[in-house]
Amino acid sequence: MNKSTASTSVKQVKRTWHLIDAKGIILGRVAVDIASKLMGKSKPYFVRSLDCGDYVVVINAKHVAVTGHKEIEKLYTNYSGHPGGLKTKFLWQLRDEKPTDIIRRAVMGMLPKNKLRNRMITRLNIYADDKHPYGDKFII
Repeated sequence: MNKSTASTSVKQVKRTWHLIDAKGIILGRVAVDIASKLMGKSKPYFVRSLDCGDYVVVINAKHVAVTGHKEIEKLYTNYSGHPGGLKTKFLWQLRDEKPTDIIRRAVMGMLPKNKLRNRMITRLNIYADDKHPYGDKFII
């Protein structure tokens, strides 16, 4: 009797589409849900060394909620690597300029820091409003 477990292969991965409405949901809670779907952690054949995740479409990104005083106190920083190249923006500034980056940065911090992260994040589609071109992908 063979007691070894069969390893998951790339051919066994089945990708589905998920639609998440972020309107009124707290940023950290929606980011955890998105990151686990992108990694495929709820699948029975999940392995860390393989990209098993699904496609995720997030709508109403500019209406995501934050708690406390984060709207006026939370800072996002970007450093170019050159002297004087540190740029900082508050959450309310980022919400006005590029509201999709709020969710993308939160999800990127929750994905594994390895070669699979860039492949996982390409399956994340974020839209500021409720209009998106993937209406035919979801099974109702």
